[in-house]
Amino acid sequence: MKKFAMAIVLSVTSITFAQKSPVVKTQQGMLEGITLPSGINTYRGIPFAQPPVGELRWKAPQPPKSWTGTRKADAFGSNPMQKPVFGDMNFRAPQMSEDCLYLNVWTPAKKAGEKLPVLVYFYGGGFIAGDGSEYRYDGESLAEKGIVTVTLNYRLGIFGFFSHPELTKESPHNASGNYGLLDQNMALQWVKKNIAAFGGDPDRITIAGESAGSISVSAQMASPLSKKLFAGAIGQSGAMINPTLAAVPLAENEKHGAAFAEKAKKGSLAALRAMSATDLLEEASKWGVFSTRATIDGYFLPKAPADIFAAGEQAKVPLLAGWTSAETPYMAFMQGQYPNPENYAARVKAVYGDKADEVLQLYPGTTEAQVIESATALGSDGFIVYSTWKWLELHRKTSKQPTYAYIFSKQRPKMKAEMGNAREGLAGGIIKDDGKKKEENKMPEPMVGANHASDIEYLLGNLATNTIYDWTKDDYKASEIGEEYFANFIKTGNPNNKKLPEWPVSKPDGDMTIMDINTQSKAYKEPHRERYLFLDGYFGKK
Repeated sequence: MKKFAMAIVLSVTSITFAQKSPVVKTQQGMLEGITLPSGINTYRGIPFAQPPVGELRWKAPQPPKSWTGTRKADAFGSNPMQKPVFGDMNFRAPQMSEDCLYLNVWTPAKKAGEKLPVLVYFYGGGFIAGDGSEYRYDGESLAEKGIVTVTLNYRLGIFGFFSHPELTKESPHNASGNYGLLDQNMALQWVKKNIAAFGGDPDRITIAGESAGSISVSAQMASPLSKKLFAGAIGQSGAMINPTLAAVPLAENEKHGAAFAEKAKKGSLAALRAMSATDLLEEASKWGVFSTRATIDGYFLPKAPADIFAAGEQAKVPLLAGWTSAETPYMAFMQGQYPNPENYAARVKAVYGDKADEVLQLYPGTTEAQVIESATALGSDGFIVYSTWKWLELHRKTSKQPTYAYIFSKQRPKMKAEMGNAREGLAGGIIKDDGKKKEENKMPEPMVGANHASDIEYLLGNLATNTIYDWTKDDYKASEIGEEYFANFIKTGNPNNKKLPEWPVSKPDGDMTIMDINTQSKAYKEPHRERYLFLDGYFGKK
């Protein structure tokens, strides 16, 4: 009997050891990935460009080199150079390095050539932080829905958005500054050429992202270099349209770059390239020394993205985009002032000057409760909502493509008890309170709603990867609905199916139709169009 039992154990063991890791053949060589318990195959840390170091610092990404043998793809690549500015970012990358141009693939395909839909996701972080290894961007859940999912890294801050007259002069395109966006473009080129090996369809690629990732999606749609590389686009909070990280003219960014070089006491481009990545990051992170902005460089961006969309020169693909119901709390607009009508009116006057009366008509504040609601809306609109609205507005009018707008309104639950006195920060992240805050300085609670970046885990099906919050059945229901809409759109260019509340397309004329994504999702006519038309005139003239 013992011998029989041992024989069974040995048999099972030999079967286990005999299982092979998944292998694919790319244009650069063979890759060996990992099979997850769910059956999804994942390949991590795939180089899509040469390391942008040494003489390749501040140059457009170069095609990756080939390798011999089979390369292990079982670990994420290094995260880009950055400071820890957002407390809600948790990387699985082993380290930080200037050598960071790697991507990751999750696929349900069992063989090449299955022609499954593909999602390529750009992370957020204001173009100064983020990484494709973050748990909330994990591609396993969408892969389980039949989608080949890709995340990637791109250069950030001084490494990704530095312009300088010498850089422009040495460029074959007479351009400088958009290296992070060019990294995204290179990754899209790599996906287009290689994704069939992972079972994906190179003609069914959707690009998506949140915050700076969403801004990136709008930029890739606007760029003549990228607009033929994908078939659909999803934007979660943000577009490269004033006042949200709008691109600046090349001459302006060159001047800013030259000023940085002077402050860093580096008299030449060679001296700047000779700096270590750590020293360069430290120098650029000093207060007021470097500002990260994309550039209207005449190459990646021939014009401002808003002008490209207005002219109908963008990628003509279906677009699904929206924002959260409370992108910023009222405190962000009130700047420490108590939210009473007098303080609110004074803040509006300070920000909007001779337009203050018009703003107060559109965003009234005659009671404390109304001030909290209006200051939340006004701060959110000026931060990121208006730019997203304008992106949708332009695309539906000039593209002749389906355009779908949403507001994500499911508020996160309370944090788990073990988090103690921790609370959410203004732009995501966690703030640990010491419990000694004076009662007389206590502000009213913010408006109920979903804050900036809180939608990521819901819409990508990754609630379980965030262990800070005490998720409920309602949270998982909202996530299931939102992820299903996203998955449908990635597969077909239309978020609808028979199981979900109908999401009408926003037609070129009249008001937009907004889908409120929550546990009970419903569509309705946009409620505050007059606000955005006012902001359109206000920000459009700046």
